[in-house]
Amino acid sequence: MSDGQEAAWETLSDTYMFPVERDAAATSVHPDQRLDPAEFFGRDAELIVEIGSGQGHAIIHAATQAPEKNFLAVEVFRAGLARTMLDANTAGLTNVRVIEANAPEVLEHLLPEGSVSEVWVFFSDPWHKKRHAKRRLVRSGFGPVVARALKDGGVLRLATDWQDYADQMVEVLDADPDFERGFEGEWAERFDGRILTAFEKKGLRVGRDIRDLTYIRKAR
Repeated sequence: MSDGQEAAWETLSDTYMFPVERDAAATSVHPDQRLDPAEFFGRDAELIVEIGSGQGHAIIHAATQAPEKNFLAVEVFRAGLARTMLDANTAGLTNVRVIEANAPEVLEHLLPEGSVSEVWVFFSDPWHKKRHAKRRLVRSGFGPVVARALKDGGVLRLATDWQDYADQMVEVLDADPDFERGFEGEWAERFDGRILTAFEKKGLRVGRDIRDLTYIRKAR
């Protein structure tokens, strides 16, 4: 981390970061720990969770545009979380919180069932080499974990610039009984709540198509 990020980590973690109890791994979540969103944010509001929030550009922009909603950034890389906290503090945002942990464990154990209005997965690592594809976040078993955290009618939003991964996302989620498509045609329209980041611009510049997908959590 840069000196500024190190300073942000030291001074802002108590304000923005949830203190995770670990299991076996450094970024694991103890299966018995629970997070109360209303207590953590200091208010009861609609909750948006971004998985793999990176440097926080998308979630900081969204939180600025929708102060009435709560936004939770889930990431395993400290430099990105530090940047997110720093930018949230600079912008004076009180509706942003962060968690350093593996996202599936956050969704499966930490958050209350049916507590999340939207889950965002924007440009998660495509692991484009065939032998690494099993490491992708959106694979068999991902749907039930997200469905548990989402409220009925909640939204799962995804975006990727890797066609093979987009096809896999569709295959996985179309087959999941807890979800139905929230779009018509082959792909969803670009989510206008997603800021155009440098990462997405790079994908466009090298000629990759950006694929958006939207799925709705069916009623329990």
